[in-house]
Formats: sequence, C-alpha cells, structure tokens
Amino acid sequence: MKNNRRRVFMTAGCQTVSMGTGRKEFHPKKPRPGLEEYIREAGQGVLKQIGGGQNVDEGVISNFMAGRFNKQGNLAALIPYVDESLRWKPCCRVEGACGSGGLGLMTGIKSVLAETAEVALIIGVEVQNTVKAIYGADILAGAGWFRGERKAGHAYFFPALFSDRASAYFQKYGREKTRRAFARWYRNAVENARLCETAQEFHNTAEDLESLALTEPNPRSFVDHLNVYDCSKVSDAAAGIAVVSEKGLDRIGIPKSDAVEVVGWGQVEADLTIPPEDLTRLETTARAVKKALESAGITLGDLGTVECHDCFTISGLLSVEAIGLAPAGSGADYILDGKTSRQGAIPFNTSGGLIGWGHPTGGTGVRQAVTVWQQLTAKAGNWKVAISPEHPYALSVNMGGNDKTVVAIVYRRPE
Repeated sequence: MKNNRRRVFMTAGCQTVSMGTGRKEFHPKKPRPGLEEYIREAGQGVLKQIGGGQNVDEGVISNFMAGRFNKQGNLAALIPYVDESLRWKPCCRVEGACGSGGLGLMTGIKSVLAETAEVALIIGVEVQNTVKAIYGADILAGAGWFRGERKAGHAYFFPALFSDRASAYFQKYGREKTRRAFARWYRNAVENARLCETAQEFHNTAEDLESLALTEPNPRSFVDHLNVYDCSKVSDAAAGIAVVSEKGLDRIGIPKSDAVEVVGWGQVEADLTIPPEDLTRLETTARAVKKALESAGITLGDLGTVECHDCFTISGLLSVEAIGLAPAGSGADYILDGKTSRQGAIPFNTSGGLIGWGHPTGGTGVRQAVTVWQQLTAKAGNWKVAISPEHPYALSVNMGGNDKTVVAIVYRRPE
C-alpha cells in the first residue's frame, strides 16, 4: 500500500466444508457440527501451517448472528478453544452483518500496522442451519434497519430487497438480457464450485444450469423478481487465515512465496437508516473499491482475479459495474461475453462465490481471502485459474447488508 508503514501479508488459509442443502452429507434431522467445532477446525487448520498457537499474538473472530442462530455470545472466548496455547492472548469479536469477515481481516491488518501484533489469527464463522429458512430470513434481517425498514418488509427480507434492485434494473435496462446474465452467473458459480471439494454446490449434478436458473420467479412462494437459484444458500462453515508482518513470516517459517501481500484496501460505511439513492447501483461498493485501487496504486487492468459478494445474482451483476469493469447497464453484456468465467478476462469467484461455495455470513469475507491466497500461491488444486504475471493482483469485496458495510482488499504475489 502506498505510504504504508510496514508490509502486511496473509498466509496459511483454511476453510471447512460449506455445509447445507446440496451437500450429500447434509441432513436437517441428523446431528451436525456446532459453532465451536467449526471455529476449532478452521483455527487448527491455520495453526498447523504456522507452527502452532504459540506463534500467534492475537486472535480475531468475525461473526454476524450467533446470538440468535446458536444462542451464543462472547465468541472471542472461543478462540482459546481452538488450542490451549491461545489461552490468555488478546482476542476480539467483530460484526458487520455479511461484511463481518472483511472487518475481521481489517482488524488484523491494522494490528500488524500498529505493531501490536506480528501474527494475527483471523477466523470467520456462521452456523445457520439451526432454524427453518423462513425464521433464518428474519434473523438475517438484522443486517437492515429494524425500526425503519424491517417492520414493513417482506418475510424473506433480504431476498426482497435485492428483488427490488433487480426490478429497478429490469425497468431501467431491460429484463430479458439481464435475466440471461443472472442465469449465466449461476452457471459459472456452480461450475466453479463443482471443482472445489469444500464448496456447498460441489455435488451439484444438474445438467442445464442456465435453463434451471431461468425458472420464472414465483412471488406466491418467494419474491417477485428472483428465484431460489438467484440466491446464495443457507450455509454452515468457517474459514481462517493468518495476517502477518515480515517479522511474522520469519517467526512462523513461511516464505513470501507462500503468502500474499496486502497492498491496498477500502473500508466504507453507509448510513443504515437511509435507503439506497439508486437501486441499480452499489454506491458503497464502488467507493470502497475505488479507495482500495487508489491505495494500491493500480488500475483495473492489473487485476487477475476478483472475489465479489454475490449473495444474489443481481449483486454479482451490480458488483461488476460498481468495480468499474462495465458501465451502468452493461454488466449483463460483460457477464454474457464470458469475461467473469474462469476462462474469462478476469475470473470471478473461482471456488464458487457465495452462490456456489456458500455464504456463512460472518465468515464469507475471510473465506474470500483464503480463496485469493490459494489462487495466487498455486494452492487451489483442481479449481486453479491461469493468472498472468502481467496481472498479478487480486481483489476481494465483502459487503454487509444492503450495500452498507463494505471492505475491499487488493492483494498481490509478493515481489
């Protein structure tokens, strides 16, 4: 990052299986891992790569709604549950709705920059399959403004908000091509997820994904302008990664070639009580990405891959435009031209994104960073994409609520 006081890296990423409908091993009536087990699995996966918890200076856990999904608070005190060596170390919990993971990463980054930590363990987690979907939708509505918009909102609150965004986009730019772009986005997400063993859609065997995704929305059972294939699924998962300084890399014995460098970021907050001025634009996302690119000193042409927050297909399309890869109204063309596919100009969401890999709300931002680390360090296995040395940068964009809390981070292979 320009004018950065010290270099910051991420390494030793780990993610659990994204559990939920779609996985063969998932059954709603059978016992499944709980919140603590997911935290421990992700955390231990990182510690095994960095020489153990004795090398960690502090811990950060990102989570949105464990208080309601799991009746569990005080999550910072579950970090020592990962390993005995983490007991008595400073830890904290951060929350910013679906953008909680991005805030967790930023907390670690700022600790390293402040020189209060050389190695920070970041864990993001959400376990949501504890209630029926309709009740879960009400819990997730806490990412919106309760006293204002929630009381008059749809039972499926956030699907309805993004359905309204889709409706506005249809009216302004046309429905038919936009719906085809939604379907292509779904197809890309599932095809990517089928290559990643931890993805929720890894076992998806549907043959004609685009035709399936073009199923007409049914407002009687769901929302007006989106169908269930336009939405990310209810997911249980955790992800972990280490945020470290150069001294931290030396301490844990990991070479820079096995890390990614954080070279820029944008952390932006909008007013929760004010509705979006333009439903066809993700303004907060656009501002966060602009800040991230400027702080990194790069342009869009330098990007080799992007992890965007596709909680819905419409948010994927709007993210393409907010990032600046397509003008307003042209995001559908960009997607239909294949530019976001794994063979495209800038592959998006290479392990499936929120729609394909899954969306464990408070953990998604951390999972995005793990995916970037895996791609840029050639640890992605079957789902690796070709990233040209001329385009060595990656971008992750983690959004909380209806484009209210956004963290954008730029990464690169260390020089």
